[in-house]
Amino acid sequence: MFDPTILLNWLEFSVRWLHVITAIAWIGSSFYFIALDLGLHRDRNLASGADGEEWQVHGGGFYHVQKYLVAPDRMPDDLIWFKWESYWTWISGFALLVLVYYLGAELFLIDPDVLDIPIWQGVAISVASLAFGWIVYDLICKSRFGDENTRLMLGLYVILVGMSYFYTSVFSGRAALLHLGAFTATIMSANVFFIIMPNQRVVVADLKAGRKPDPKYGKIAKQRSTHNNYLTLPVIFLMLSNHYPLAFATEYNWIIASLVFLMGVTIRHYFNTMHMRKGRPIWTWVVTAAIMAVIIWLSTGPAYTYDEDAAMAPAAARFAQAEGFDAVHDIVIGRCSMCHAAEPGWGNMLWPPKGVMLETPQQIAMHAREIYLQAGASHAMPPANVSYMEPEERAQIVAWFKAAR
Repeated sequence: MFDPTILLNWLEFSVRWLHVITAIAWIGSSFYFIALDLGLHRDRNLASGADGEEWQVHGGGFYHVQKYLVAPDRMPDDLIWFKWESYWTWISGFALLVLVYYLGAELFLIDPDVLDIPIWQGVAISVASLAFGWIVYDLICKSRFGDENTRLMLGLYVILVGMSYFYTSVFSGRAALLHLGAFTATIMSANVFFIIMPNQRVVVADLKAGRKPDPKYGKIAKQRSTHNNYLTLPVIFLMLSNHYPLAFATEYNWIIASLVFLMGVTIRHYFNTMHMRKGRPIWTWVVTAAIMAVIIWLSTGPAYTYDEDAAMAPAAARFAQAEGFDAVHDIVIGRCSMCHAAEPGWGNMLWPPKGVMLETPQQIAMHAREIYLQAGASHAMPPANVSYMEPEERAQIVAWFKAAR
């Protein structure tokens, strides 16, 4: 019979793999179609009545692509819809949110030093905030305020800055930046599910019924697609941020998160301009580098303090009281704490890997699951066994973890 902890870890890995696969498919197709649309030659009088065309070469062949502003005269039977990439990216991402941050809320979601709330309240705030983001965004887009796209994008940025501050005032730094990414990704996927695809279905239905489609549906869909285009890169940054404490574990993490959205705009503006054949605005990379320099400077600000007594959750207390903890404590101090310390003593390491510190009994108990998986059930830690952890010591870690469980 398999260890449930190991099964859960493999489930998390499998869902994460699915999330990466679907995200690559969604982002890849999205970036391709944005580049294709911007690069179309619209100065040609096409006999087909198409709005624009482009010739491309790939994979040993040539492609002749035409875009119809509304739709062709005859709707083809084999029309391909791009939707499941978006849907499954969100579904797998939310599943990861449940597996990592809801089931592991004591470690990853709730930080008593930020806001000491019960786990169920943290989960409720998480779910409600994702729904709130889509509802507010959609209402603004449909209002008169959303008629002017630049004004709308500025309004959206104000909302994102506000949510950055909100999340860092409620959740742990790691969870806050991850939630800001989930908040934005929910808007993006909901754009596809609630706006872009329904509008396309209306156009297809009109064509099949012999009616002339209203161009407004394509215009609305394109607006939402453009928003998704500019939001994609910040979401990727925020999803990766949980691996880098300098991004999430400092006092200015909400400012760092806010600035990331500006970098997303500058980077995408460069590529969008290039695809439109309007030159290569190098200034966007200068601005991007300047923003990144500010982010790096902010990351050196004061780190959050850590109240070990407040963070000593009941589950961690159980591990601290389990048989064999004293021996495991000595093993971890001797084999792991040279790296996992507030001031690592290994080589040129400047901070503990993934922000995990293992210098006190409280810290070791709080990270019992990771210690078991990394150094007991597997030999991932120490890396290359640089501190010479013995097989007997790994067996003691396994026995302690199972005794506490």
